[in-house]
Amino acid sequence: MAHTRENVTFKSEGHNCKGWLYAPENKNGQKNPALVMAHGFSAVKEMYLPNFAEKFADAGFVVLVFDYRFIGEGEGEPRQHVIPEEQHKDYKNAITWISQHPEVDEERIGIWGSSYSGGHVLHIAATDRRVKAVVAQVPLVNGWKNAQRLMRPDIMNNFIKDLNDYRKSRYNGGEVQHVAVVAPEGEPSALPTPDSYEWFMTGGETIAPNWKNQVTLETMEAFLGYNPAGLIDIISPTPLLMVVAENDELTPTDLAIEAFQIAREPKELVIIPGGHFGAYLEPGLSHSAPPAVAWFKKYLLDSTTTNQFINV
Repeated sequence: MAHTRENVTFKSEGHNCKGWLYAPENKNGQKNPALVMAHGFSAVKEMYLPNFAEKFADAGFVVLVFDYRFIGEGEGEPRQHVIPEEQHKDYKNAITWISQHPEVDEERIGIWGSSYSGGHVLHIAATDRRVKAVVAQVPLVNGWKNAQRLMRPDIMNNFIKDLNDYRKSRYNGGEVQHVAVVAPEGEPSALPTPDSYEWFMTGGETIAPNWKNQVTLETMEAFLGYNPAGLIDIISPTPLLMVVAENDELTPTDLAIEAFQIAREPKELVIIPGGHFGAYLEPGLSHSAPPAVAWFKKYLLDSTTTNQFINV
């Protein structure tokens, strides 16, 4: 099925979020189910999200892909401020915006997220019953446990001390400080894995020139306290699909599977080959995208299964 794409803007907490709206061309005068999707830690929409959005639109969904406030094309200061609670608000405002679109059936809305936003959609699906299906791809499920895997204990202790000193500085009028998202091996960064450096730097240089290799230090404090898996058991009865990479070093595979086991039915776990970033491009895309398409079709396009969850 062919699809269209247009630039759109919606309000979130007084600022503009900008994105793309994909829509199937063959509408037949009927309202369509819709999906809302945004990227992970510091990433912008240009970083391979169209690979998924196009497949969803071709399957019959209206799809909103957007940049959060403070990054990419989203408005707001300070720049590169990646705070889960604020990004949750952007997701929920995106749901509100698309639910009022004349081509959308507001009772059939799903959400998709990957990596950091894979954690976001777990939290949102648990707290916003407008969501009727959710796909979390290679999700971050517990920031503290995740950080423990990425940093030695002594480095982590020193980092927490630095955060406390920074908090004092900000309280006394000090300027916003930033840390690199990725860096060459051995240099400090938020995401200290070799595949993170390769993926972000390649994407920034080739398809996403508005991506910035930095986040605020407040971002890192929020990361440590972020625990989207804490609500995973109350996502039900909203159907949950979790797509996990078998060799994920950034958001460790075992942590994601452990969280999935706590979730209640209806749920499904798909384990795909490769590491954290393999899901975005071929050959990994052929493993990550089809299960997501099938999940959304099952619960948002098929009237029998959709009606089962429509009024929760």
